[in-house]
Amino acid sequence: MALAKEYPTERIRNVVVVGHGGSGKTSLIDALAYVSGSSKRHGNVGDGSALTMHAPEEQAHGISIQLTPAYAEHMDVKINLLDTPGYLDFAGETISAVHVADAAIIVVSAAAGVEVGTERVWEYCEARGIPRLFLISMMDKEHANFERTFAQIKERLSPKALPVEIPIGEGADFHGIVNLFTERAILYTKGTTKGEYEEKDIPPELEEIEQRWEKDFQETLATTDEALLEEYLEKGHISREQEVAALAKGMRGAEIFPVFCGAAPLKYGTTLLLDEIVELLPSPKEARPERVADEELVADDSAPLAALVFKTASEPHVGELSFFRLYSGQVANGAEVVNASDGQTEKLNHLSIPLGKERVEVAKLHAGDIGVVAKLKHTHTNDTLNTKAKKIALDPIQFPGADIAIAIKGVTRADEDKLGEVIPRLHEEDPTFSASFNAELQQTIARGVGELHLDIQFERMTRKFGVKVVTEPPKIPYRETITKTAEGQGRHKKQSGGRGQFGDCWIRLKPAKFGTGYTFVDAIKGGVIPGKYVPSVDRGVQEAADRGIVAGFPVVDFTAEVYDGSYHAVDSSDMAFKLAGIQAFKSVAPNCRPILLEPIVEVAVTTPDEYVGDIMGDLTSRRGKVQGMDPGNGRTTIRALVPEAELHKYAAALRSMTQGRAHHTRKPAGYEAAPEHVTQKVKQEREAAEASKSA
Repeated sequence: MALAKEYPTERIRNVVVVGHGGSGKTSLIDALAYVSGSSKRHGNVGDGSALTMHAPEEQAHGISIQLTPAYAEHMDVKINLLDTPGYLDFAGETISAVHVADAAIIVVSAAAGVEVGTERVWEYCEARGIPRLFLISMMDKEHANFERTFAQIKERLSPKALPVEIPIGEGADFHGIVNLFTERAILYTKGTTKGEYEEKDIPPELEEIEQRWEKDFQETLATTDEALLEEYLEKGHISREQEVAALAKGMRGAEIFPVFCGAAPLKYGTTLLLDEIVELLPSPKEARPERVADEELVADDSAPLAALVFKTASEPHVGELSFFRLYSGQVANGAEVVNASDGQTEKLNHLSIPLGKERVEVAKLHAGDIGVVAKLKHTHTNDTLNTKAKKIALDPIQFPGADIAIAIKGVTRADEDKLGEVIPRLHEEDPTFSASFNAELQQTIARGVGELHLDIQFERMTRKFGVKVVTEPPKIPYRETITKTAEGQGRHKKQSGGRGQFGDCWIRLKPAKFGTGYTFVDAIKGGVIPGKYVPSVDRGVQEAADRGIVAGFPVVDFTAEVYDGSYHAVDSSDMAFKLAGIQAFKSVAPNCRPILLEPIVEVAVTTPDEYVGDIMGDLTSRRGKVQGMDPGNGRTTIRALVPEAELHKYAAALRSMTQGRAHHTRKPAGYEAAPEHVTQKVKQEREAAEASKSA
């Protein structure tokens, strides 16, 4: 098998392709790889044959659900293209791809315009500080409108957006592009194999429009440099070479975000886009360097090796695949590397570069490149690979937290038994998915970013491991406490021939402050209960408290004081006094005015300002208490305390309420007394559950 060509650092581009779901990202990557010759076939998203859309779940749902790398080779440059999901449920994959890219193509549908997913990926790129260009895609679709979409980009994303191309025709009439760099018209004919085109003078009917855009284009670029501005003012024009240099500089300083256009399924605009990726986007050597502590990593072959594993995937008959980005240093096939997290040695056999589901072996990878190897034994996502010479641990990717939780259980006993083995393997592939058994609730709780995210994880669970699950709402971990002091006796006496059982204690139960837990006080005087039996009373009280008073939930935040009792020299034992402690708690606790406590969650909702009223009303309807608001840049963060029981499926409700433009985080905030109607409902549910068990 022929090995892939090697590319030095300066001839590599690492580009993440992002956008809202359905905006054309996957079609674009397929077309770029095909037109460049890296891929031998032109696939289609509709029939599941697109280059970077190969997982069965992607083909079944018709959407991208995972980060998938590919590459295009153009002008003797290797362009690593990272396809990403557009749906917010799979944001972890997109964040991972943005983290290892040096630049981004933000794809915006000419028909749909700027959508919630576009805004979200813009924020990811802003946070990472990488250069960006826009591609207004689907110019051949019905209702395509370049100027309207461009206006939305300027209004909702950045006023620094600058068109470099303008379309000739829209919708079914889209047949060409005016390139403001060359001031020439690119004309296409349907049916060409790789989007071949003719370059001609700009048609007379477009000259006025072109001149308007061209003037703005040249003026904007001229202002990036004083000497360039002087030349522009003197001559009234700057050369294409000066334009390219000025635009590249402006992109790296986040001063300009160029706008291109095209129609990927027709391959219109793809070769032009490849040209501009090579000319405008930085190589790893030119990109913003990664920092480790106070040190900047240099994308240089001679520097110490530092490679971040940014994705782990599992394939039948292959095992685990580890995708990594080389931030510094180089690696050769068969090299031995060291995992910085645990010092374990790994061997990089069958060193490859990824092309959709295919892997093309390569003899060596240079600094800045992206590679993949199989069957690493000790390496996981976010681990750093080094040589033995120097340990460098790169900053990990910060994956988003889980928005929703659902309880799962195996359909059969065999399915249930396999969950403990299967869940860690799914988490390895997708760090935003997790599940663990909650001993108190007696449920396995799965957590994810959204309902679709969890549904697809359960589909993967069935396809890859043959494990089927059903879902149910997670139980709420209520607590109980007491609000009044009371005291009484617990006495255990049993005589059934031979040695008997005798334990007798008097206890006093007192309420304590929220969050202080349980305290036991030994106030026995005069040896009425021998010291060796007092801890047994304590154990009995705790065991009874765990069974609850009101609705069967653990009792917290109280003090139990044992102050009197009696014993029998022969019949007393640890067990007898433990049973006496249980009886004492059962007899005294109901007289302590017990109440139910419900868990409270601190919720922070970040939303565009227009939805603030709706969200506050919804939080109030969920018995939430708004604690404050933090406005800024057209978005407001609302902070509220909400009972956990009221937040089931809140993520889905929030998305529906705000068209997906708001998101939230949550963290535990303690317990509060539950209202009477909640207490009665919980008691009834508990009684019904107990009745069904005994039926």
